[in-house]
Amino acid sequence: MKTLKIKNSNEEIKVGKIVCVGRNYAAHAAEMGSQVLKFPLIFLKTSTCLISSGGNIIHPNYSEDLHHEIELVLLIGEKVKNANDEEAENSIAGYAVGLDMTLRDIQAELKSKGHPWTLAKVFDTSAVISEIILKKDYKLKGDEKIYLNVNEHEKQSSTLDKMLFSSIEIVKYISSKMTLEKGDLIYTGTPSGVSKVVKGDQLTGGIEHIGKIEAVIV
Repeated sequence: MKTLKIKNSNEEIKVGKIVCVGRNYAAHAAEMGSQVLKFPLIFLKTSTCLISSGGNIIHPNYSEDLHHEIELVLLIGEKVKNANDEEAENSIAGYAVGLDMTLRDIQAELKSKGHPWTLAKVFDTSAVISEIILKKDYKLKGDEKIYLNVNEHEKQSSTLDKMLFSSIEIVKYISSKMTLEKGDLIYTGTPSGVSKVVKGDQLTGGIEHIGKIEAVIV
């Protein structure tokens, strides 16, 4: 079972399921030619996708179009179902920076056939994550800068207030559809600027006050 490191602590947390939100920034939806949705678009990754910041992202040999997606990640600290605003806020134990790596060509092919695009999202090393910063050490304001560089060239840059659905709204919606438990992670969506990466590329990014993340494509 995968575990997460807690910033400024020896504590580690066992990872449960990884729930991801799509189309949570209008500009990203536009660049993908997708409509903005009334409710968050939800998909899942497995814990076997997860690697820590500083690790290597393995480029699958069956894809020629691997994309980066920098995201705010929520750590769920307690079991919650059908949460109201207060319960949703209280269930969030901490935050991290995440990379949701996507096989864009595989995704497009599957979407064109009307098939689920799980296989574009769940390859090993497709979910990179930084250390967790607990909410008691930093309370999210919601306007923090989020950014991603490839080989020191800025590709993604936005602020968290550009999210269409806030952290609380996301937890409320997901918990209305499935039970969230301690150790679950929620990747909250990516801003515009996603682009293709190839073997040898170095990815560095972060979220203001939350943390930084880095990985190499191999």
